[in-house]
Amino acid sequence: MTGKLFDVPRRALAGLCALLALAGVIMLTAMADSTMQPLPASAPDGEFSTERALRHLERFATEPRPIGSRAGERARDYLAGQLRAVGLDVRVQRAIGANTSAGLASFGQVHNIVATAKGSDPTGTVVVAAHYDSAAMGPGASDDAAAVAAMLETVRALKGTALRNDLVLLMSDGEEDGVLGAEAFVREHPLGRTGGVLLNWEARGVSGPSLMFQTSRNNAGLVETFAGAVPHPRGDSTLGELYRLLPNNTDFTPMAENGFTGLNFAYIEGSSRYHTADDSLGHLDRGSLQHHGSNMLALTRTLGGADLGALASDHDLTYFRIFGTMVTYPNALVWPLAGLAAAAVAGLAVLARRRRLLSLPRLAVAAVSGVVPLLLAAALAQGLWEVLVAWRPAYDGMGGLLHRPQAFQAAVVVLAALALLCWYLPLRRRLGPAALAVGALAWPAALGLLCAQVAPGMSYVLTLPALFCALGGTAAILLRGTTGRVAAFQVTAVTLGAVVAAALLPALARTAFDGMGLALGGVPALVLAVFGLTVLPIVELCLPERRQSLVPLAAAGLAVLLVPVGLARDGFDPANPLRTHLAYVMDSDTRTASWVSADAEPPAWTRRYVSGHDTTPLPPGYARGTSLWTGRAPSAPGAAEPRVTVLGRDGDTVRLRVTTGRAARSVTLRVERPIAAATAAAAGLTPVSVDVTGVRANTWPGEIRFRGLPATGAEISLRVPGADRFRLTAVAETDGLQRVPGFVPRPKGVVAATREDGDLVAVTRTYEISTRG
Repeated sequence: MTGKLFDVPRRALAGLCALLALAGVIMLTAMADSTMQPLPASAPDGEFSTERALRHLERFATEPRPIGSRAGERARDYLAGQLRAVGLDVRVQRAIGANTSAGLASFGQVHNIVATAKGSDPTGTVVVAAHYDSAAMGPGASDDAAAVAAMLETVRALKGTALRNDLVLLMSDGEEDGVLGAEAFVREHPLGRTGGVLLNWEARGVSGPSLMFQTSRNNAGLVETFAGAVPHPRGDSTLGELYRLLPNNTDFTPMAENGFTGLNFAYIEGSSRYHTADDSLGHLDRGSLQHHGSNMLALTRTLGGADLGALASDHDLTYFRIFGTMVTYPNALVWPLAGLAAAAVAGLAVLARRRRLLSLPRLAVAAVSGVVPLLLAAALAQGLWEVLVAWRPAYDGMGGLLHRPQAFQAAVVVLAALALLCWYLPLRRRLGPAALAVGALAWPAALGLLCAQVAPGMSYVLTLPALFCALGGTAAILLRGTTGRVAAFQVTAVTLGAVVAAALLPALARTAFDGMGLALGGVPALVLAVFGLTVLPIVELCLPERRQSLVPLAAAGLAVLLVPVGLARDGFDPANPLRTHLAYVMDSDTRTASWVSADAEPPAWTRRYVSGHDTTPLPPGYARGTSLWTGRAPSAPGAAEPRVTVLGRDGDTVRLRVTTGRAARSVTLRVERPIAAATAAAAGLTPVSVDVTGVRANTWPGEIRFRGLPATGAEISLRVPGADRFRLTAVAETDGLQRVPGFVPRPKGVVAATREDGDLVAVTRTYEISTRG
């Protein structure tokens, strides 16, 4: 049978009311995820004040501060002075930090600021951490100067407070080059080896609420403390599970891997400014800074006075906000709730079958085919991104994080609806709306079970919508009758059942848009399609009685219309600049120089320097498998040049002295053979050895970097198995292109791209290295 779930007079009006109710839930949820109102300097001494924190930012966060830079040194002196002024014991840890990935060993000389205050009766150590270095492309007012300034304002607000536990403020160096400072801290510093409770603060944008997006394992005690201590808790366990699955890292990563328990915070909106010149004080959202700081102060106070041993736990919590309330429950309930949701959907199917609303074969077809709108929505969203990049190649360099993406995001929403309609309408007459509505709920229920196994903390975002929608559908069938009053109750039951889905799933899609951008638009589209599956009874109400095929046509037309609207609205201008990549490369062996750009389509300013794709003048090992734009460039007299001297050989290991003449900030060694291991040493610093496996992409197979190179250079040892002889290209890297003759600075509305080799003067020299004496 293919009966209707309910029979409602004036169905269009009922459907409209249901849609408006769910839209209201979505809007209220978005409003509840706002930041805080910034407090002025006149705020009470014991409270966090954005205006007071901004005074610090104005002193050290107005210029780029990459590792090893003079600006970084100036910032370090200012920050250490401020910490000493409030009575903390301040030491600067100088060390070599290390990080590895496939075929790459990254080293760097770091200067970590470590400030301590002894507790009155310590049960452990509370570590508040943020990094004071920035990317080379911008001043990093949000990433991560805002958190560093918040640390200064927090310790000011705590002045005179006798904390029970020891307090450590870690302002790390070299985070942007591979969490080098945090790695050196946990490997060499005594306080890094003793563990403690870590509160780490980050930013991947310039606005938005301060989200608690990551925790250490067995987080129950810490999450309960967070939920009860901070004035406006934001974040959920879905973010934590997703972050655990991604390859990203922050200073939290090496510290959590070395015994620290803790929480990680960041705000992520306005991410088109991330790692650019626009990560500046002018774009910093004051409410985001207030939210960061208020949370930091509240947690430092609470954990500073707590019995830290009592916070130890043997399990994780699921946690999320809904209707302004933080909900927490132990992960031991994840499987029972997921099973309950599946049982509720199965119960709904049995009830609908008994009421002759569907047949089991049709229900099976509906459930199996429910994957179609999910895959189609993701494919359409990814296709939209390909269209946008083809039309405006500059988007490719932004990684999907656009300045004004709202029209494109709306297009993704419409495309998800289109995918749903393209599946629903053809099957509606064959299978019936009841079979489709019930079968659709099998997907959030099944995905909730899958997440219970692989990512328990995010199971709720699928399990709870499936559960409540199934309960709402069950109530609607039980209330099924012929009178208008009973029919109204049916609509109300289905709408109330969908409220939880409306509160959770669109919010997750919005977070995915903020964090991943349109380049991964398939992720929010998939989430939105799942949401669509949960509200099919309301979709049914809203369909016109006739000419239903016009509905997907209208959706397709709206999606198409939104593309030119978005392109017109998201044009580049001084307030929303275009990104472009440019580097200067000079081969000191041949004295030939080139401009290099990795832009897909260089803009007019960049085309002053590049005109074609001839990479033959580039030094060996500079690029492989990458489409680069190049152009001839003048020689840059006086630019720092690398020098590599062989100090010794031991089997397949070669020991080298690397210097750069006039001090460059960094040096890179590219090797034509895979590297198995590398060691870095510098005067007065403990040598660091790492294993390197795999092959480096887009360059020669092996690569070694040393950031913040000391003036006296560094000693690098590398093991190259099976090679009697190999070529090595050394690259001395100096920030800024101004020293190159004829260089014209970027105009307003154009900023440096986020590529790590952008705006560098790279001078190379290639050596033939023998592993034999």
